[in-house]
Amino acid sequence: MASPTESKNNLVSAAQAPLASTQQADSLFEQGQFGAVLPLYRAQIWQERQVSARLLLRLAYAEHQQAHYAAELLYLNMAQARQPRLSTWRQLASLAQRQRLVGYPTTWQQEVRVQVQRYYYPVLQGLLTGAVLLAVFFLLRRGRTSRGGWVAYGAYLLGTGAYLYWLQPVPTGIVARAGVALMAGPGAGAAWLSTAAPGDRLPVLGHQDIWLRVRWQERVAYVRADDTFVIE
Repeated sequence: MASPTESKNNLVSAAQAPLASTQQADSLFEQGQFGAVLPLYRAQIWQERQVSARLLLRLAYAEHQQAHYAAELLYLNMAQARQPRLSTWRQLASLAQRQRLVGYPTTWQQEVRVQVQRYYYPVLQGLLTGAVLLAVFFLLRRGRTSRGGWVAYGAYLLGTGAYLYWLQPVPTGIVARAGVALMAGPGAGAAWLSTAAPGDRLPVLGHQDIWLRVRWQERVAYVRADDTFVIE
């Protein structure tokens, strides 16, 4: 049985190991040794579960340097979901255009949506806090609040609900392999619509058994869940 001192040393070593791995990986990245840094960064994400937008962007850059474009798209999408930024989205859209992928619009409406998503949760927190404070205020002034005040509060709640419903981030499915079939229904016997390419980006509308219901070219389609990587 290990002594208390040995146990403490083991715990300290375990806590310092990921830090040492991060420092080693960052050092290799700065030196431009992208082939050597890839397994270290991948291990941090998939094994140690140390995920950050910075790490994902570095990993995407390293994958780019090794011409691993499908992996680059995946990590850029993960970084965008974690920390929405216009610069990341434009990088995604540019790469997708070169690879002739779908799901990466370059319209001004999409750029506005990216900006909204960037501040979605802070704004939502502010709206919900405001709703609670206003509710307390009106309850304390029962009998003295005009009808117009209650109507305004109701409109505030409706606006908050609309913000929550219409602008909430939507899970996205990134096609993981070549030859993935898009079907008209959730079954192998359904009509075939098209074939998706690795890296295609499909907003996820729901689940049905082993199928994902996705939006594809302004219509609903179904794809096997095993053929995609879903980013929440």
